[in-house]
Amino acid sequence: MTISELTQALAAKIEAISDVDKKIDVLNEVRAALHAVSPLKHHPADLVEWIKSEDVEGNAYNPNKVAPPEQKLLIRSIEEDGYTMPIVTFVQDGAPRKIVDGFHRRKSERTSSKINTSTFGRVPASTIRKSQEDASNRMASTIRHNRARGTHDIDLMTNIVGELKQFGMSDQWIIKNIGMDADELLRLKQLSGLAEMFKDNEFSQAWE
Repeated sequence: MTISELTQALAAKIEAISDVDKKIDVLNEVRAALHAVSPLKHHPADLVEWIKSEDVEGNAYNPNKVAPPEQKLLIRSIEEDGYTMPIVTFVQDGAPRKIVDGFHRRKSERTSSKINTSTFGRVPASTIRKSQEDASNRMASTIRHNRARGTHDIDLMTNIVGELKQFGMSDQWIIKNIGMDADELLRLKQLSGLAEMFKDNEFSQAWE
């Protein structure tokens, strides 16, 4: 059989599955198998799976805030246009799938019965690269996603920078991976009272 014939036969078998949850799980399995042989598999968007919303958790460090009017607009957008962007997640063995970017897109599904019904209680999810799964890289990835849009909570940003420093990340690492410049990081330290914590670090001469 040709690949085209095999594809049509596979599609017919999937179409014959009457249980919706099972059908979605099979489709996820097929997508994952195709992703494994894709020349684009190094891009997370190459594999988008429909994951049960209850199996996806938020993170405690997202500094992006969406005001109520914008959240309502986001819900309306998904209700009318469907999901056009997946939720970005990471998966570690034995732990729940957690959100790197897309908390409010997932919140929309949890808030709107219309969205929940249309997705059978699932959300579209991509998975970050294995190389980005450690805590510091996940935080940096979340902020990179956010900085291109939305607003940030300064207190949460302060906490994130403090945690990154506790992980041993240098000022240069933070500047490179979060997209700050030295002056911005310096202002954040001054505003947050972190200067004392970092007094022995690279930019200490500028604020002592």
